[in-house]
Amino acid sequence: MPRNTGHADLPLHTGIVPKWLADRMRDMGTLIVEALILQYGKKEVLRRLSDPLWFQSLGAVLGMDWHSSGITTSVMYALKRGINARAKDFGLVVCGGRGKYSRKTPEELELVSNMAGLDGNGLVRNSKLVAKVDSTAVQDGFQLYQHNFIVSDEGDWTVVQQGMNAELKTARRYHWCSENLKSFVEEPHTGITGENQKYILNLTDSKAKDTRSSILNLSKENPDRIISEIKDIQSHGVSDAVIKAEKQQLELFEDTEHKLTKVSLTEEMLPPVVSRNIVMSAHHDVRAEDVDLKRLGSVLATAYESNPKDFESLLLTPGLGPRTLQSLTLVSEVINGTPSRFRDPARFSFAHGGKDGHPFPVPLRIYDESIRILGDAIERSRLGYKEKSECINRLHKTQLEIEKNCDPRADFEAVLEHEKLNLPGWEGRTETEKYYRG
Repeated sequence: MPRNTGHADLPLHTGIVPKWLADRMRDMGTLIVEALILQYGKKEVLRRLSDPLWFQSLGAVLGMDWHSSGITTSVMYALKRGINARAKDFGLVVCGGRGKYSRKTPEELELVSNMAGLDGNGLVRNSKLVAKVDSTAVQDGFQLYQHNFIVSDEGDWTVVQQGMNAELKTARRYHWCSENLKSFVEEPHTGITGENQKYILNLTDSKAKDTRSSILNLSKENPDRIISEIKDIQSHGVSDAVIKAEKQQLELFEDTEHKLTKVSLTEEMLPPVVSRNIVMSAHHDVRAEDVDLKRLGSVLATAYESNPKDFESLLLTPGLGPRTLQSLTLVSEVINGTPSRFRDPARFSFAHGGKDGHPFPVPLRIYDESIRILGDAIERSRLGYKEKSECINRLHKTQLEIEKNCDPRADFEAVLEHEKLNLPGWEGRTETEKYYRG
């Protein structure tokens, strides 16, 4: 049964993703999905997409602005282009999208269902219910404008949808997964990502069961009787029963408010059944406090202190440099990491930078080399030669060993300076500049 798996609050950004980045995001995102399918199966892809922290980390490793609302639209667009082109191989299809494309979700689901022999009416109903819950049952000030429904040929699904609060210039991303949902209207979410806007009417909260029943009963009453009672209240004041009901509702609001807290990097790994919520910072630049410096340090140690030839021979990449290993190590973590590894999504922007230049411009040569090596590893793995894919997986294992056995904390400012010094040779690029100018 489906459930809501968590949410994410994001600063609202405008603009479009340039084609040079959009195509690379499609290619790298598709390869990551393929690697997940080969190693863990398509159900795991759906689980990962329903985790707001993993999703944010994926967007960062793909070169999007590490904290912005644009990650949702751009990542889902990239995955829809890549996954749907190989739907038969992957057994996955991405439906819906932003704006007018979200309204095409039922039509796309019916088409997919007819081709795969699935219950199309049931999937369309699920899609509409999820959208209705997050737009009506959860009245948190965000108007939905994006709805993506990712479905497998076995009928499992995940929903990633986003709402906008134009006045506050923030967005909230909601995540759902078809696993383990007991009710669409009581604690259904796997995740919601967004900024707390004080009191929230959340009729999906378990404590709102009586409220939902009252609303249902009220909807069946004669309108004339309801109007008459309202007039009595206005003329005689508020009754004790109304005051008690208001207090109960206020407790519900406050309890919901407390759930929307900023994630701490030191927080222990949460059980998979608990919603994983994040609030992304409003500042554009990546700062030391946004990153787990010990984990970043272990990535750098893996890339720069390990013997490159150990990986070079297995990856069949003569002259493989530590900078590409840095990117591949973070990609390997996105593929192989456990949920607790994604508490600091900003760290994954140290793979391929960000289109807005934070933490540094996108190094095109490194990005292309990462795509080539990962793609070649997956292709050889399909043919039965798993050495290269196992080598990429070993990057993450090596990182974990370094992190476990020592404390290689990164010198944050030194890392940024190193990147900026080398960006001209790596063809660093932002959305406004063709090449990086130091």
